[in-house]
Amino acid sequence: MNSLSVVDVKQDLAAITQYYNAVVSSVNDHVVRVSLMFEPFYWHYHPNSDETFLSLEGGLIIQLEDKDIELLPGQLFTVPANIRHRTRPIGERSLNFTFERADAETVRVSDL
Repeated sequence: MNSLSVVDVKQDLAAITQYYNAVVSSVNDHVVRVSLMFEPFYWHYHPNSDETFLSLEGGLIIQLEDKDIELLPGQLFTVPANIRHRTRPIGERSLNFTFERADAETVRVSDL
């Protein structure tokens, strides 16, 4: 990842047909990830980082323990550190960016 390079997300993901999540850039002590989803992700939380989602295509449901947040393309939502959540696409697939600390820990939750 070269900070002086253009990242063409749509071109890079054109042939992807299964779950994909990768760092595409870094900003100070945070990373920008691109995620292409076709099914729900598991319940988890991040003890040391907030996680911000920006929906790009298809839409995204962020399930919290007490409610669901629906993100349509162009909408952004931040899940604070230590909040259990999982994501799933609206429809067949979703494309989104996530922003979190580069050293963010992901803790899988099995009791939900």
